[in-house]
Amino acid sequence: MTAAATRRVDVAIVGGGLVGASLACALAPLIERHGLSVAVIEAAAMPEVTDTTWQPSFDARSSAIAQGSAERFRVMGLWQAMAEQAAAIQRIHVSEKGRLGVTRLTAAELDQPALGYVLPNAWMGQVLHRRLAELPIEWHCPASVEAIVPEGEGHRLTLSDGCTLQAALTVLADGGRSGLKEQLGIASDSASYDQVALIANVEISRPHDGIAYERFTREGPIALLPLPGQQMALIWTLPVGREEAHLALGDGDFLAELQQAFGDRVGRFRRVGSRHAYPLSLVTAKETIRPGLAVLGNAAHSLHPVAGQGFNLALRGVTDLAAALEQALAGGEALGGMLTLRDFEARRIVDRHQVIRFSDGLVRLFGIDSGLLAHARAAGLVGLNLFGPLRRGLARRAMGLER
Repeated sequence: MTAAATRRVDVAIVGGGLVGASLACALAPLIERHGLSVAVIEAAAMPEVTDTTWQPSFDARSSAIAQGSAERFRVMGLWQAMAEQAAAIQRIHVSEKGRLGVTRLTAAELDQPALGYVLPNAWMGQVLHRRLAELPIEWHCPASVEAIVPEGEGHRLTLSDGCTLQAALTVLADGGRSGLKEQLGIASDSASYDQVALIANVEISRPHDGIAYERFTREGPIALLPLPGQQMALIWTLPVGREEAHLALGDGDFLAELQQAFGDRVGRFRRVGSRHAYPLSLVTAKETIRPGLAVLGNAAHSLHPVAGQGFNLALRGVTDLAAALEQALAGGEALGGMLTLRDFEARRIVDRHQVIRFSDGLVRLFGIDSGLLAHARAAGLVGLNLFGPLRRGLARRAMGLER
C-alpha cells in the first residue's frame, strides 16, 4: 500500500461483536453532529443486515442485560427493537444447597419494570447491525488487524483486506482473541478459578414466572435465567475436568444430574439443548488506556459469570467512552489525547474495581468448604433478605442504576 492509500479515521473499533457494535451505535450522535469518521474491523463474517427474518433457536446463546443497560440501549434508540425478544427478570432467588438461607430480590420493591432481561446474543447483534447500516461507518468485514503500530498521535492499522488505516483513536473491543494487546505489549493479570462453565438451554415443566435463580453448591454455582416460554438459560459451574463427563452424558442422564444438583424449584427439567463449556478465569488488562488507544469489554476484563456483570460492565465502558469523546469534541481536545482518555478512565476506575471485587469475592466466599463459614453464609443470606435497604442497595448497584 502506498501512503496515498492510507485511510484516516477518527476512531477505529477493532471488533464488531456486541461491545464494538454497541460503541459504534453510541457514537451515532457524534457521527451525525460532528462528522466523526468511524471504522469497524471484524474478523468474523456477519449475516446480511437486509435479512430481517428472525428464527429463534432453542440453542441460541443469551446474555443477561441489567435494567441500567436496557436504559442505555433506550437512549441509543435500540431498546424497543431489542425488547421484542427479551424475557424479563422479575425476581432473583439466591440460595445455597443444603442451607436454609435465601435471599429474594423483586422488581416491584425497587419500583422498576424488571430487574433485568435475558436476550439472545444473535438478536442483539441483529438490532445493533441494523442501526449501523443506517450510519456512514466504514466496515471492514471479514477482516483482521495484521499489524498495529503507534504512529504520530494515533496508530497505523494494517488490515488483512489490504487496507491501511491511520486512526486518531483505536479501541480494542475484540475480546483479546486477536493478540493485539500482546503486539502492543499490554500485559494482563490472570487468575484461574479452576472451574469451567457449562452452558446450555433447558426446558422446564412449569412456568418460571420471570424468576432467575443463583444456587450455590459445593462444586460451584448454578444459574438459571428465564427465557421465553418454559425455557431457561443454564450456566453450571464445575471443577476443571468434571465438565467432560457431563458433556458426554445422554440428554436424559444429564437432566437427571442437573435435577439432583439443583433441586425441584423450577419443577422437572424436560429437555436440554446443545452443551458447551469454557474455562473460567479473572483476567484484567494492566493498561486500559494509552495515547491513541482504549481497551473495552473482555479485552479489558473477563469476569466469572456468577453475578452476570460482564457485558453490563462493558456497556457502561462503552457509554463512558462515548461521553468522554463528546466532551473532547466540545472542548476541542484530541480524541486520542491523554486528557480525553484520562477522563474516560476516571469515569471507569471505581465502577470497574467494585464490580470485579464483588464478582470475585462472591465466587471465593461460596467456594470455601467450611462448616462454620457455611453457617455464616446462610445467616448472611437470611439477614440480607430481612434487611431491605441493604438488599435494595446491592440490587440497584447490580442493575447498573447506581455507581
